[in-house]
Amino acid sequence: MPRSKYDPNKHHRRSIRLKGYDYSQVGAYYVTIVVHNRECLFGEVVNGEMKLNRYGEIVQLEWLELPKRLEFVVLGAFVVMPNHLHGILFFLDVVGAPHLGLTKVHFSKMALPHERTDSINGSPLPRGPQSKSLGAIIAQFKSRVTKRLWKFPALKETPIWQRNYYEHIIRNEQALKNKSDYIESNPILWDEDDENPNHIHP
Repeated sequence: MPRSKYDPNKHHRRSIRLKGYDYSQVGAYYVTIVVHNRECLFGEVVNGEMKLNRYGEIVQLEWLELPKRLEFVVLGAFVVMPNHLHGILFFLDVVGAPHLGLTKVHFSKMALPHERTDSINGSPLPRGPQSKSLGAIIAQFKSRVTKRLWKFPALKETPIWQRNYYEHIIRNEQALKNKSDYIESNPILWDEDDENPNHIHP
């Protein structure tokens, strides 16, 4: 399978994680997960619309599974792009009240399950995350996708994901709207996206 051109100096994404912040606390997070070497594995954008291939469909199905496996997680807007995924995750507190007043939906009291995550090539587990933290959840998602994609001979035992991911804490309604709008417009803006290997930077 052909590889996209990749410039590690140009395509380095800087993390804005806050030192000492508890990523298992309730809140809303904007997350970006990028394919190894920016390879366009998951499909293509045609006339401003994302067309998932069979690999991309697996990524989308695993993302949709998150709230089914983790009852304290609610999905916001998300999109699977040719070589990355953008998504918003809401974490609920133990008494079921969403954080920040971002929604008026009321949730019943729920337990927070302990989840084990696997460390495999292309989807490493961050060292020492709490089992219900954002880092552990993303690591588990990446691991599950990788295991399923490795069943295809063309991808067997090849790295699927970059070793890290990018996240931003959503602190208010306006920030949520801005990030949601960006996610929903991502396919339309693909030609100008920094993640697009064919995008010419000025």
